[in-house]
Amino acid sequence: MLFFTQCFGAVLDLIHLRFQHYKAKRVFSAAGQLVCVVNPTHSLKHASNRCAVAQTSTEQSSLHPHHPHEAVHDPQLIPCTCPLFSCQWEGHLEVVVSHLRQTHSINILHGAEIVFLATDMHLPAPTDWIIIHSCLGHQFLLVLRKQEKYEGHPQFFATMMLIGTPTQADNFTYRLELNRNQRRLKWEATPRSVLECIDSVISDGDCLVLNTSLAQLFSDNGSLAIGIAITSSKVHTAEVEM
Repeated sequence: MLFFTQCFGAVLDLIHLRFQHYKAKRVFSAAGQLVCVVNPTHSLKHASNRCAVAQTSTEQSSLHPHHPHEAVHDPQLIPCTCPLFSCQWEGHLEVVVSHLRQTHSINILHGAEIVFLATDMHLPAPTDWIIIHSCLGHQFLLVLRKQEKYEGHPQFFATMMLIGTPTQADNFTYRLELNRNQRRLKWEATPRSVLECIDSVISDGDCLVLNTSLAQLFSDNGSLAIGIAITSSKVHTAEVEM
């Protein structure tokens, strides 16, 4: 009987996910985007100072050279870019994607235009939804975070970060779009590099910011569908030069 109950529960979960997938696909069917259903993960860290520590260590290294017998930190190593965990991993930029997929089980979705369907928006903050978006020969980290910027007033912050250098990030433009009940909201910007701290990006407000009431206008039964499109700005630069 217990086995039957567990199986029946799993079937209901699958039906629910398929229904959410259908609703998001229906909303954005005109563009024909791929839909990725993203479940929430409660943050195991809060107000992490990893970025500040890393920056301080770099500054101290430049001001106070190490003695020959002291351990020298490799400046090319970056900390784990996954905002969900206080992960102590460090590595080169080229292996960040492998670390995120293998260690943190972050899904990757291919295509210039996709739909990011975040479920269970009602969960208390802090909560994160995250995927890797692969297109135009690069990988981007899309993070949606529910966080209380002011006590008792949770907000949603959505941003796209290139898994690459700031110079490479300047070559792209990303667009986030919410579309429901004849309402449409768009955010367009240049992605930031994962070499920058995502906590700083959110605290600065350099991303799509939704208060609770606005998020509810675009959500459907606790799920929020965000259309994502990434373009290369190199094309626009070439047109201007011509």
